[in-house]
Amino acid sequence: MYYGEIKDCDIANGTGVRVSLFVSGCTNHCKNCFQPQTWAFDYGSPFDESTENKLISLLDKSYICGLTVLGGEPFEPTNQKVLYPFLKKVKKLFPQKTIWMYSGFTYEELTDPNAYPYCDETIKILNLSDVLVDGRYDDDLKDISLSFRGSSNQRIIDLPETIKQNKVIIKEP
Repeated sequence: MYYGEIKDCDIANGTGVRVSLFVSGCTNHCKNCFQPQTWAFDYGSPFDESTENKLISLLDKSYICGLTVLGGEPFEPTNQKVLYPFLKKVKKLFPQKTIWMYSGFTYEELTDPNAYPYCDETIKILNLSDVLVDGRYDDDLKDISLSFRGSSNQRIIDLPETIKQNKVIIKEP
């Protein structure tokens, strides 16, 4: 897996001050995507052990509320295979910090065993995560007044409650 950017003090992609990882690779290709360069799976730098160590170090600050993973597309199957062990490590080291995941795929697609993004790691990643911002960016539904998302079709989902109640629970920012 490759990544395009790491932000060490992000307040735009989740609640509080966060560390954000922008992974590379996306097959959704949303019209007017704000980062089309991240569609390429080899954009940026390789995600390796030194990258993991850098992220762990950035997360190990009292004022950091958690990790946000976006892209590109974190739920591309090839990205999930790399992200799952890393997210598992993050949750073990920082159980009090939240994990926000962004995906152009909907929750329903991610949990459908017959859908493209579903793989062995998908449910495990969702179970480790606190929030999923889902849905493809839709330029016709662009709304700059929305918190943490770009178009009105996108949802901010409370994953622990969604999993517990077995229905999508929207989280209000």
